[in-house]
Amino acid sequence: MFSILRPRQLLGEKLSGISIKGLTDLENQLDMSLRSIRMKKEQILTDEIKELNRKGNIIRQENIELTERANLVYQENIGLQKKVYGTRGRNEANETPGYNFINLQLSRPQGQRNDTSLNAMKLGLQLHYKAD
Repeated sequence: MFSILRPRQLLGEKLSGISIKGLTDLENQLDMSLRSIRMKKEQILTDEIKELNRKGNIIRQENIELTERANLVYQENIGLQKKVYGTRGRNEANETPGYNFINLQLSRPQGQRNDTSLNAMKLGLQLHYKAD
């Protein structure tokens, strides 16, 4: 049915001397090749979309889990603050903590001279509270 076509004929070159039937066969062969190429391209794009959707779902699930973990840590922190600072009131319990940060510094003990404890360091804890 199909005659042997040279690459130049597939590119639309050197078509002189080919009969109408030969040109029709060439056109049909090119149409079938183009359909096959388009189907392959569509399949590859469909597979890539499915893979990206799968990865997006995994990321959304991880985000949900991390949000739940962050909320749990936040609730634990509120509980620890209540234990450390006592309950300030029902309205303040769900607010942000009453301090900005904790600054830990090493300092030498004051009032000691040439003592073996002179070289010992003391851990000083400073809490900086927000002005309400």
